[in-house]
Amino acid sequence: MMLKSFTSNSSHLKPMETTMSLFMHASSYRVLMLSRNSCSSFRRTNSIGLFHSHGISSAKVVSSSTISNYCTHSRDDISSSKRRSRGPVMAGKKAEEGVKQEDSKYKHTVDLPKTAFGMRANSSVREPEIQKMWEENQVFKKVVDRNSGANFILHDGPPYANGDLHIGHALNKILKDIINRYKLLQNYKVHFVPGWDCHGLPIELKVLQSLDQEARNNLKPLKLRAKAAKFAKETVKTQMSSFKRFGVWADWNNAYLTLDPEYEAAQIEVFGQMALKGYIYRGRKPVHWSPSSQTALAEAELEYPEGHVSRSIYAIFRVVSAPLMPSSLLQDFPNLCLAVWTTTPWTMPANAAVAVNPKLEYDVVEVESSNEHASSAVETRKKKLGMVLKNEKKLYLIVASELVPKLEAKWGVKLVVKRRQLGSDLENYRYIHPIDNRECPVVIGGDYITTETGTGLVHTAPGHGQEDYVTGQKYGLPIVSPVDENGVFTEESGQFKGLDVLGEGNSAVVKYLDENLSLIMEESYEHKYPYDWRTKKPTIFRATEQWFASVEGFRLSAMDAIGNVKWVPPQGENRISAMTSSRSDWCISRQRTWGVPIPVFYHLQSREPLMNEETIGHIKSIIAEKGSDAWWYMTVEQLLPPKYHDKAAEYEKGTDTMDVWFDSGSSWAAVLGKRDSLSLPADLYLEGSDQHRGWFQSSLLTSVATRGKAPYSCVITHGFALDEKGLKMSKSLGNVVDPRTVIEGGKNQKEAPAYGADVLRLWVSSVDYTGDVMIGPQIIRQMSEIYRKLRGTLRYLLANLHDWKTDYTVAYHELPRIDQHALFQLENVVKSIQGNYESYQFFKIFQIIQRFVIVDLSNFYFDVAKDRLYVGGSISYTRRSCQTVLAAHLLSIVRIIAPILPHLAEDVWQNLPFQYKTEYGSFAEYVFESRWPALNEKWLTLPVEEIEFWEKILELRTEVNRVLEVARTGKLVGASLEAKVHIYTSDATMASQLSELCTTKIDADSLHRLFITSQVEILPSLEDEHTAKIPYSGECLIQGKSKVWIGISRAEGSKCERCWHYSHQVGSFSDHPTLCSRCYDVVAVQMSPEVAALS
Repeated sequence: MMLKSFTSNSSHLKPMETTMSLFMHASSYRVLMLSRNSCSSFRRTNSIGLFHSHGISSAKVVSSSTISNYCTHSRDDISSSKRRSRGPVMAGKKAEEGVKQEDSKYKHTVDLPKTAFGMRANSSVREPEIQKMWEENQVFKKVVDRNSGANFILHDGPPYANGDLHIGHALNKILKDIINRYKLLQNYKVHFVPGWDCHGLPIELKVLQSLDQEARNNLKPLKLRAKAAKFAKETVKTQMSSFKRFGVWADWNNAYLTLDPEYEAAQIEVFGQMALKGYIYRGRKPVHWSPSSQTALAEAELEYPEGHVSRSIYAIFRVVSAPLMPSSLLQDFPNLCLAVWTTTPWTMPANAAVAVNPKLEYDVVEVESSNEHASSAVETRKKKLGMVLKNEKKLYLIVASELVPKLEAKWGVKLVVKRRQLGSDLENYRYIHPIDNRECPVVIGGDYITTETGTGLVHTAPGHGQEDYVTGQKYGLPIVSPVDENGVFTEESGQFKGLDVLGEGNSAVVKYLDENLSLIMEESYEHKYPYDWRTKKPTIFRATEQWFASVEGFRLSAMDAIGNVKWVPPQGENRISAMTSSRSDWCISRQRTWGVPIPVFYHLQSREPLMNEETIGHIKSIIAEKGSDAWWYMTVEQLLPPKYHDKAAEYEKGTDTMDVWFDSGSSWAAVLGKRDSLSLPADLYLEGSDQHRGWFQSSLLTSVATRGKAPYSCVITHGFALDEKGLKMSKSLGNVVDPRTVIEGGKNQKEAPAYGADVLRLWVSSVDYTGDVMIGPQIIRQMSEIYRKLRGTLRYLLANLHDWKTDYTVAYHELPRIDQHALFQLENVVKSIQGNYESYQFFKIFQIIQRFVIVDLSNFYFDVAKDRLYVGGSISYTRRSCQTVLAAHLLSIVRIIAPILPHLAEDVWQNLPFQYKTEYGSFAEYVFESRWPALNEKWLTLPVEEIEFWEKILELRTEVNRVLEVARTGKLVGASLEAKVHIYTSDATMASQLSELCTTKIDADSLHRLFITSQVEILPSLEDEHTAKIPYSGECLIQGKSKVWIGISRAEGSKCERCWHYSHQVGSFSDHPTLCSRCYDVVAVQMSPEVAALS
């Protein structure tokens, strides 16, 4: 006979369903199916197989006479009440769904669920209604004022006011809101002042792009600033509205804007304090310069896109003297050259030296050209040899010894080693500059000179590189930078004047070197190269007069401060430490109009800057009153303190503005340090991981420089939002997720339905934000389904508490065992979730809620509870005890989800069928007035033996359901109430415990109630006299050790018309012949005049 094998379809589960399945466990078991006429016991049956679900091996189910049709069910299916939902339970389900019920003789005695709380969220309507209620009643302020705990300050990093919000904004602000709302429930006085970064190039560019060329040419600074301010304020208004729609609570009426006069004045104050301590200086140094923006940039304003290709060259410089070598050196090697490599040929005119590593060995090599065929084989579309290799004159080069084989292969030549020496021996060699014939030195560089790429000798242009500049300072090299603000060669570059250094200027230099036999090879080189993060165009290093903050002056203090901060995740500390320890001085000046001015005056003749305590203080007071526009419309005399008025004609105002990172980096001083309700340090900063080199660092540096301390106690970073495939979002790929579309829906509501803010917030809670996170239509749909199930759970609770009053509460010691265990589980969940809120691990909260609320409660407690809720009797002990537990669950669940799903929580709270009185004696009108659930130690004191017992019962119930499913497939039973369960175990302790549940006087603890069957019998043995008439059976191991035999037969007796349980007592009552004894007692009570009067 063929045996049919099947497994659960777990491989086709959606990702979220797979996640849910991980929370479930299953024990090993065997299911045996016998024909109804078979008398064989399980010990004599030779066809026994395994029935599989979720991770158990393949299953085989057989009948001794026929093969039935089988289908596979996940544990969710087997454990659910779908196939057991009959009678009043089905009526209850229909009542919840609003389906009209058929008239029944005993309909009025059944307590069906009732609630106005809808199954559908209708979020596009209901969420704005709730937000309006919060705003009109100032709920956030009311809760903060009423809370009596300590202050909690999450300082908001200001988003840029230059466009619509993206999904990264949503991730950031919702994470902050989850934390703030949790702290509110914990009785903290939460202070959250939202902020916006309003100055800088992006906004200036937006203004310029909106104007035609003539308008741009006629645009005066003050007019541009007015347009920029207007644009920024309008954007702030739009973004604020979106943040509110996310459900974010904040002090919206008192937001901080970096363009506010009081903010700008505080920023000037920070600048002044740093200047007076000697940390601010002016110097000519190479800085990142953006020709497309015509301004200097800080490291945080750069990005390094993949795929940038530079024109790299191997160039040679002819040696003219070698002081430490014998005079015969140049006679022995008459055409001796230094070989260098660079990815920026345009910097060659500014070359001032060649740097070597003193510890490396260098060879003098003779270049032996290969045949023409070999040379042409080396040349490709990306690689071109220079004419010098085709010259017949002997050529000797100095290169790093270690790189000789690599260079031979790359150039397609033979390099014959003639002499070897240390790099330190090359110091003070002199060579002729290949373009302007200057004589330049060989100098000792640093560890940046390696043998990873190039030749081991570095072309050094102090005007075009940070390391070059440092080396140049050591040797007093000239700082040559013949490039203007547009990235065009100046007159100083000679023949290259007027050429774009990143375009034709680069090509012209390469061509010149080749024509003058100074080029060995030109090659395309793909590498990371700095781009302006705003214009998305390449930058250059260019020496200009700029203002700098000397990080070196307070670097050690900054490193100490980093160590005193808590970083989440912990690796954040390593990242900011590395960036701070290695960063160069901070270029804080920008050549733009829209920003806070650097408060300096320059002497017209000497160009010496005038900036001291008096001048800075005077300008600060002016800006505090009039705003930074005053710098542009007031005269020098008006801007200078009175004591300098007689010399005002000798000075002019500076035109530089401050780096926007100095703007936002001063927010701790302008907001936390100035507002009465706020203080330093902030309890928390929370931004994206890119802010280790941005706002986290600029805030740290300004605070340490002026106060000696970090402005924050704890810093949390989150990753970037990617699409469902882990790809970066871009409009060209069409994978951008717009938070507004998620909430409000797209143009096609079928393809892009309106999910509401809570579904978006649920997604935020579901991801491990410490790394990059994924989002897309499929993920959002999964979140929506989980939200729907959670809402259904809460609706179940509300609907079954419609007649509940706190006076009905049953004392804990009087509760059935099942109820005490349910409260134990609840309290453990609340305690665990609280711990995860405290550690900011929201994805673990999501997992716990998903497992406990949506899976565990629905599959067991709620499933079992329906019988006593619906037919147990309106005022019965069994119903009241269950409602006591349901009320506890409702009040706890709604509060533990409130920080994540505030709209859902508030919607539930507004539909509570009873008032909730806080431990402080007041009624909580809104969910956030209710505080976090107080820990109930009594509920956690459940004995270990009792906990282990319920673990066995839950596992056994799962196994019973499996055998029931087989019996149902075999048409023995339909609903589970048509079944009688027979159990045998040789474990005497377990058998005694099960027998106790069969005979208990507490109906809720009865084993047949837990199994949702009509009867359960504990067998004394497996002799034929006990098992012969049991057609379906199987065995399993409970907790891997106790073997249990499970049998299923038809229930005995007749079906009760009211509860649909089978009982021998049906027909025993003449006035109600179709009722069982339990229903007879309930009906007798509920139909009594006294109860009717109460009703």
